[in-house]
Amino acid sequence: MAARIRSTSPLFYSLSRSDLLTFHTRRSTLHRTLLCTELSKNYSTAYPKKEDKVKVPLALFGGSGNYASALYLAAVKGNALDKVESELLDLVQASKSSQLFSQFTKDLSVPAETRVKAINEICGEAKFSAPTKNFLVILAENGRLRHIESIAKRFVELTMAHKGEVKAIVTSVIPLPPQEEKELKETLQEIIGQGKQVKLEQKIDPSILGGLVVEYGQKVFDMSIKTRARQMEMFLREPVNFGSL
Repeated sequence: MAARIRSTSPLFYSLSRSDLLTFHTRRSTLHRTLLCTELSKNYSTAYPKKEDKVKVPLALFGGSGNYASALYLAAVKGNALDKVESELLDLVQASKSSQLFSQFTKDLSVPAETRVKAINEICGEAKFSAPTKNFLVILAENGRLRHIESIAKRFVELTMAHKGEVKAIVTSVIPLPPQEEKELKETLQEIIGQGKQVKLEQKIDPSILGGLVVEYGQKVFDMSIKTRARQMEMFLREPVNFGSL
């Protein structure tokens, strides 16, 4: 993926000085003022009406949430949910691997038509599906490519909800041994119940000193030594009422 993006580098460097000056003095406001609600309305309804009953499995808010929801609807209607998710994550990884592409997505001085042309070439080389390509073109037109990573994260939330998956993040000082990871996953599965599948993600954070911090949904179970030490410190600092002894 990164190689495909690098292959389009001549396009990125082909911007002339006059192009940039023209862009700065005659910037179109049409694409800049496109609201996320308009994106949802226009983009997600570009498929047959018989699929109009499709709904997002999770209510997301904010700009990235609205964009992710619009892409989800288009992907489901196009019967390409898994493919779109994979392509979106590939693009995010490519952005992290290629400094050139990363700068390109964040540079708002690049003319909209140049962004669109580059994205069309990248999508063609990568053989991206129609929903992904159309969506990326919309982002390119409206200077939103710089938000692709946050949009992808919100999109994954939707695909997980669609599949009945629950993401659980466990933070520890060192990676959990396979057996402990298995037991923790089974325990969480019992807590969450049937009908949901736990997807465990490990994070390493030496600052917690020891123990575990488990997060899923809106819940946080902090069993870290750092938190216990803080609680003990607060307890020891509390004044003692000798009159009650």
